[in-house]
Amino acid sequence: MSETSIRVRFAPSPTGMFHVGGARSALFNWALAQQQTDGRFVLRIEDTDAARNRPEWTEGIVRALSWLGISAEDPHFEGPYFQSAYAGRHRETAEALYKAGRAYYCDCTREKVVERRGSEFRGYDGFCRDRGLEAGPGRALRFRVPEGGPTVVDDRIRGRVEFEHSAIEDFVIARGDGSPLFVLANVVDDVEMGINEVIRGEEHLSNTPKQQLLWEALGHTPPVWAHLPVIVNEKRQKLSKRRDKVALESYQEEGYLAEAMINYLMLLGWAPGDDREIMPWEQMVPLFDIADVNSSSAFFDEKKLRAFNGEYIRALSTEEFIERCRPWLEGPDAPWPAAAYDAEAFAAIAPLAQSRIAVLSEIVPNVDFLFLDEPVFDEKSWNKAMKPGVGAEMLTAAAERFADEKQDWEAGALKAALEEIGTAQGLKLGKAQAPVRVAVTGRTVGLPLFESLELLGRERTVRRLRAALERLSAAGTEAPAE
Repeated sequence: MSETSIRVRFAPSPTGMFHVGGARSALFNWALAQQQTDGRFVLRIEDTDAARNRPEWTEGIVRALSWLGISAEDPHFEGPYFQSAYAGRHRETAEALYKAGRAYYCDCTREKVVERRGSEFRGYDGFCRDRGLEAGPGRALRFRVPEGGPTVVDDRIRGRVEFEHSAIEDFVIARGDGSPLFVLANVVDDVEMGINEVIRGEEHLSNTPKQQLLWEALGHTPPVWAHLPVIVNEKRQKLSKRRDKVALESYQEEGYLAEAMINYLMLLGWAPGDDREIMPWEQMVPLFDIADVNSSSAFFDEKKLRAFNGEYIRALSTEEFIERCRPWLEGPDAPWPAAAYDAEAFAAIAPLAQSRIAVLSEIVPNVDFLFLDEPVFDEKSWNKAMKPGVGAEMLTAAAERFADEKQDWEAGALKAALEEIGTAQGLKLGKAQAPVRVAVTGRTVGLPLFESLELLGRERTVRRLRAALERLSAAGTEAPAE
């Protein structure tokens, strides 16, 4: 590995579902690592908060990254490492800083500081700086912030950012029980792992001067910093798991393709140029430059993501589309018995469905009429299509015509037949086919009707038309005699 090879890291805490903001950060880091043959992306699980961490969250992080194409199968990947494994090194570093005079012990409580400074807590006042306290119960270890001058953070996205030392209190790096705080553990881990570029969310910018001071106190050159713009919703509010759909797993379960999600997340704050948006990962990697990332907040537009996903679905080969749909059609959550699923029937209708859905889960309501004994009726669709003077008349005529074995059971012939029936009723095809579509599929919107009828078959189609007539009659609408 050359001295200039990039080593970036992604360091999530396993405390919940995988946030799309974290996914964006991971992808930006991954792109930089992949630009160099010997570039490395280090996955470090920051698991020191034992009360909140769960093994399943860690497993979820690894699965989510793998779905995005970030996995140990790629030579650029390193890890996962676990921060808890380095606790001893964290404590040793804290002690070294104390012995070097860069940190001191403090027994001040918040109440004591308020008592000295007034009724409002305005930060630590440095009371214990020169008291010479040694380690002991209830004594936290504070870093001694240099007096005078600012800490300058050169951020590749935000430029030069100055933090006056007078505004940075002597911050705690280890608790009274000796356990290090995140600010110290994070720096020690980055030093030990040779991280030379830190690309992370904007919310960490306020921690950066403290971390840079620690890097320098430990005798190391700080990494290159880059703080990504915050991601906001349509109201320009920061994405929140309590308010917004932010879990990557939710999008995966809904049927978003990984390649579409990757493409969209890469564009949250960055653009490849020349107005291109739909672009595969392999083309984006060589173009990506962290310095080109916009510092303004990035709008997570779910409608645009959905449109991206539709584009990627339509770009699949028919065979690949069928394969991607299998979890929804053949899995345990499919709304029909496994024996009812007809792979050949789906393969026949798949090209029609592929051009109409935006997420894979939408395949179910588009094709369920083929595999269920009876259609699932959408009541609004039913009420709209089955109007007096139209619904019963069309269903009666269609059932009689389609039951005739002389009627050719091919999409074009079925369309001509229904058009003829509609004309006799004084209806254009659009109005004429609505009751038939609802009776057969349960909805007014779906795949092309006549291709659907061809696949469904004469017997099932006629049976559903007659069942719809019975439903109308039971509801108090008298259907004409057959």
